[in-house]
Amino acid sequence: MQDTIQIQVNGEAQAWRSGATIADLLQDLEIKTERVAVELNLEILDRAAFAQRPLKDGDRIEILSFIGGGSSEEGKVW
Repeated sequence: MQDTIQIQVNGEAQAWRSGATIADLLQDLEIKTERVAVELNLEILDRAAFAQRPLKDGDRIEILSFIGGGSSEEGKVW
């Protein structure tokens, strides 16, 4: 049996496998890393750190997706 830790992902408590990294979490959730930002315990992570940063009990992760788009008024300053 694998050990589990308790984390929060986008505000929802979840049990996750001990030893997993941020990259593992994203892969398991089927989230592509190209268009997301990850905030870990109120700190934005560099994508290069996803595979090196192991999840720890009590971590709070927010995963933010970027959505592309445009308008007919491109370049306009609001």
